[in-house]
Amino acid sequence: MTLFVQAAREGVSMSELVTLDRPEDGVAVITMMRPEKKNALSTALRDAISDALDQTAADQGVRVVVLTGAGEVFSAGFDLTEFQNADPDFQRDLWASSDRFHSTVLRFPLPIIAAVNGPALAGGFDLAVMCDLRVVADTARFAHVEYAWTEVVYRPLRELVGGSLARELTLTGRNVDAAEAHRIGLANQVVVAAEVMPRAVEMAMAVAAMPREIALRSKAKIIAATGIGSGPTLAL
Repeated sequence: MTLFVQAAREGVSMSELVTLDRPEDGVAVITMMRPEKKNALSTALRDAISDALDQTAADQGVRVVVLTGAGEVFSAGFDLTEFQNADPDFQRDLWASSDRFHSTVLRFPLPIIAAVNGPALAGGFDLAVMCDLRVVADTARFAHVEYAWTEVVYRPLRELVGGSLARELTLTGRNVDAAEAHRIGLANQVVVAAEVMPRAVEMAMAVAAMPREIALRSKAKIIAATGIGSGPTLAL
């Protein structure tokens, strides 16, 4: 079964931005559907992802989520064209969407597996590390290309690779290829691109062997260990 989560925001296209599939019992797959824009995280796409995650969190049949991108790029990060819109109302909505997106992913109550089908850059890098596990294509690379003009999400990366390396990656913006990502603990598995989704679903089925209540309790421990907290302000 495939459902489409649509943007319902005034002034944006009602195009299908996210698909939500249920390929196996207990497994939901959310796919970002902006391949022509390298799955750039526009306000509308961020909201569609947040909506899809809220929907799956409320579904008692879901025990694990796989998140991926259509095409050959996982995500190129935030849609920079939106930052050129100086309208105060638009900018307010942009940052509110960003806050909701980060909070929804980081505090999602069930395990999330990122199926990183290609490059994950800037906010796409952040999205991958905010997930719990990562199956990564051998064509993928990770880089905080935005480091030269804005601060970078730090804490989730630090938890995965340690403080010294996280500082290097966030302060220099250098590229990490798939092989290095596996070596430093950023990728749990590296496979050829065609095998990313099958392997991610296979991993998801292993996670889904847990009863939902155990999955919820296990994820609650993970969230607590991050130190991110439960207030409206995220210390990232």
